[in-house]
Amino acid sequence: MGIGWRAEIDLTVERLEDVDFVEVVAENIRPGRLPESIRILRERRVPVVPHGVSLGIGGAEAPDAGRLAHLAACAEALRAPLASEHLAFVRGGGVEAGHLLPVPRTREALDVITDNVRRAMDALPVPLALENVAAIFGWPDDELTEGEFLGELVERTGVLLLIDVANLYTNQVNLGLDAVETLDTLPLERLAYVHVAGGHEHGGIWHDTHTAAAPQEVLDLLTALCARVTPPGVLLEWDDDYPSDAALATELGRIRTAIADA
Repeated sequence: MGIGWRAEIDLTVERLEDVDFVEVVAENIRPGRLPESIRILRERRVPVVPHGVSLGIGGAEAPDAGRLAHLAACAEALRAPLASEHLAFVRGGGVEAGHLLPVPRTREALDVITDNVRRAMDALPVPLALENVAAIFGWPDDELTEGEFLGELVERTGVLLLIDVANLYTNQVNLGLDAVETLDTLPLERLAYVHVAGGHEHGGIWHDTHTAAAPQEVLDLLTALCARVTPPGVLLEWDDDYPSDAALATELGRIRTAIADA
């Protein structure tokens, strides 16, 4: 069981029991000067995974060399078992989207992203896992389902997958994509680990805010995933409106129950 390390809850993360690994946003740390809390966790032999949010591996342009070098340096400084990023479009022509946007699931986009993933994998000292993203819109010319797109990308590159069950739920609510059907088409044998998070509904749209307990529907998806494969790890994300230590421990307990229910 894991939890996302954030500076605002660093002492909480240190105190929580039965935390097997943590994940840190790569853009929030400097490899040459790791936070004291991260160093303490590493001394306890708790694995720390750098998680990128700005590489832009889903864009038409090659991954930015500087951002890729930073992710690689983080992996080395943390002695990480792997690094992860989002399969997302974040910039184009020098313009930042300001959000993790879904990629068009077309054959042309698959060719471009395959090349980007291979470049990233070649530049990293550890294996790479890519995360499915939450979407509030879909591209009109999609040729492949999310499962088909990720399956072909894995087959072409050998990249690992970070499956976010909260993002699957988001896409089910917002786009009508059946989350369980998606699970059945994913190459789960390449699963690196799993994300769980909560969010909020507003105006009929589900927003994956990471600021609330996971709804039961997300935990049910986790149970469905665990009925198909034993995940190497499951991690709770919480990014703002941080609750008490006891509330976070309770949420980790809910996740453990969902896993056991499988």
